[in-house]
Amino acid sequence: MAVPVLTAVSDAVWEAQLVAALERGDHGVSVVRRCVDLADLLATAATGQARAVLLSADLRRLDRDALARLAIAGVAVVGLVPPGDEDAERRLRQLGVTQVLPSDASPEDVSAAVMETVERGSAASRGELASFGEPRGALPDLSAPASPLSVPDASLGTGTVIAVWGPTGAPGRTTVAVGLASEIAALGRSALLVDGDVYGGVVAQLLGVLDEAPGLAAAARLANAGQLHLAGLAELARSVTPTLRLLSGISRADRWPELRPAALESVLALARSLTAVTVVDCSFCLEQDEELVFDTAAPRRNGATLTFLESADTVVVVGAADPVGLQRLVRGLGELKEAVPGLSHVVVLNKMRASGVPGDADREIRAALLRYAGVDDVSVVPLDIAAVDGAVAAGETLNEAAPSSPARLALAELAARLVGAPTPQRRRRLGRFASAR
Repeated sequence: MAVPVLTAVSDAVWEAQLVAALERGDHGVSVVRRCVDLADLLATAATGQARAVLLSADLRRLDRDALARLAIAGVAVVGLVPPGDEDAERRLRQLGVTQVLPSDASPEDVSAAVMETVERGSAASRGELASFGEPRGALPDLSAPASPLSVPDASLGTGTVIAVWGPTGAPGRTTVAVGLASEIAALGRSALLVDGDVYGGVVAQLLGVLDEAPGLAAAARLANAGQLHLAGLAELARSVTPTLRLLSGISRADRWPELRPAALESVLALARSLTAVTVVDCSFCLEQDEELVFDTAAPRRNGATLTFLESADTVVVVGAADPVGLQRLVRGLGELKEAVPGLSHVVVLNKMRASGVPGDADREIRAALLRYAGVDDVSVVPLDIAAVDGAVAAGETLNEAAPSSPARLALAELAARLVGAPTPQRRRRLGRFASAR
């Protein structure tokens, strides 16, 4: 049975020649509709009458969001470019199209590419389904840029992504995220701090950086258009220290539609090549609205947060060390495991103080977490209001404003643990051992 195929080629003459060539013989594909523009293509794909599309790189308004919608509809994508047009091929590959052929390719080559792409997507879809019912295997490859550029400290995609998340109630997600990124940078690792809070980020303000042009939104727009590359991401990420960069977030909550999940996957993939460690400050909400679940073409406000969590190598879960914060943390851990199964996480009890819980606060809270959430490995960050307030007022990181703060020392220990570096206590012991020798 022939594979039903759509075409969406801006040049009508070129498209007519392509369709005629495919229809002259039995090539295993059948063109069921010639779409006049992107809107026609997306509407036809949503009807389920085709399994693949042949489209040109210059199709108007073609972007990653459109490709994600095609993937949701189960339509594989094969790109066609004029012979020798490297710019067109590069744009399609940056958008995530893995199969790109010259327009003068033979009907046999075109049909073979279509069937290979369809089979690859179908095999992956049978293996597992992404959240919201999206076939993960049918999605275009959003991970690799067409031509990696040379940027200092780039590690060619081997970097680590750490997402910092916590339940509602201001447990201190941003303070922990900023502290971890600065401590990782202080360890000599190149670090990128990403403000991914879709309800309004404040990381730039905490660090005293002007955020009139949010870096993450700009990077997402370029990625969605297939125009983001490593050098461009490096330019958008402001240098805070020689080893710490900042990709500022949206300061207004109504700008959340600019942070589309498909584009953010590409940004994170490039971030792995830009720095050794990327730390993302995430929003609290994991809610999956039922109406949006079934209306898969609609933007998802919390899709950005879920994308960050799914893409992370480790999730740092932050909870406040008080009765209310502890209850929210226990519930939040359950919601997190349900929303993103199989994630690797580290629990942080923030704002620990003796008056937070009757009796021995540290012992009581650890026992409660073990009993109600099954968590026996907890990092504790003491409450140090004076140090944190001083850092915010000065627009500095905690290790710059208050290097001896108990909160700063706890974050330094956690940062060293996350990146596999010697902890400050071990470094001091090694230093004393070396001096004794």
